[in-house]
Amino acid sequence: MHQRWSQGLLALVALGGIGCTSAKSTNTARSATEQLLISNSVDRALAKVDFRPLGGRSVFLEEKYLDGVDKTYILGTIRHHVFQAGGRLAAKPEQADVIVEVRSGGVGTESKDMFIGSPALSVPGPFPVSLPEIKLVNRSSQTGTAKIALLAYDAKTRQSLGTGGVAVSQSHDNNWFFFGIGPYQKGSVRDEVARRSAQPERGRTIPDVVAFRESDPPRRIRLTSEQGEK
Repeated sequence: MHQRWSQGLLALVALGGIGCTSAKSTNTARSATEQLLISNSVDRALAKVDFRPLGGRSVFLEEKYLDGVDKTYILGTIRHHVFQAGGRLAAKPEQADVIVEVRSGGVGTESKDMFIGSPALSVPGPFPVSLPEIKLVNRSSQTGTAKIALLAYDAKTRQSLGTGGVAVSQSHDNNWFFFGIGPYQKGSVRDEVARRSAQPERGRTIPDVVAFRESDPPRRIRLTSEQGEK
C-alpha cells in the first residue's frame, strides 16, 4: 500500500513538471499587448461613429473633459476621422462651425487567470512532502475597454446638435496553456496584428451606431446613439 501511494505521488509530481512557461516581461511602462488592447478598443469604439456630416465644416475638438494616459491617442484618432470625412480642424472655438466635446467614461485594461488542476499542497506525516501546483489547463486573459462620449454643438449659438452619444467597445487577448505547453493565442488583438501584418487595410465601412446625422433644417448635425434617434 505504501509503495502504491509513493508511486502515485511521484506520478503527480512528474505530471506537474510536464511543460513550462516563460515569465512575461516588458521594456516599457506598459507591455505592447496592453497598449494594443487600449488602442484596439479605442479604434473599435470610434469606428461606431459616423463623422461624414462634418465634411466641409470647421471643427474644434474640446478636450478639457478628457483625461487619462491615452488621451493623445483618442484625440489623434478623432482628428483622423474628421479629416477622412472632409472636415477641417479649427485652432480656436471662435474659428469653428461645430464644437465637439470628448470625454471618456473608462479606458483601461484588466487581467484574469484561471486554471484546472490542483493548488500547491503540503502532505504531513513522518515523511512530509510538498506537492507543487499542478495546472492541467490554464488560461491567462486580458481585456481592454474604451467608453468614449461625444457631444456636438453649434459654435456660434451654443445650441446642442443632438442629444450626444456614447460608444463602448472591448478588445481581448487570451492565452491558453495545456499541461504547461503554449500559449495558444486567440483574441481581437492577435486578429488585428495578423490582419494588418498580412496586407494594409484599404478601407472599411464605418458602422452607424453613434452618428452625426443631418436633420431639419438642412446642414444641421445631430449626434445620435443606438439608444437614441435612428
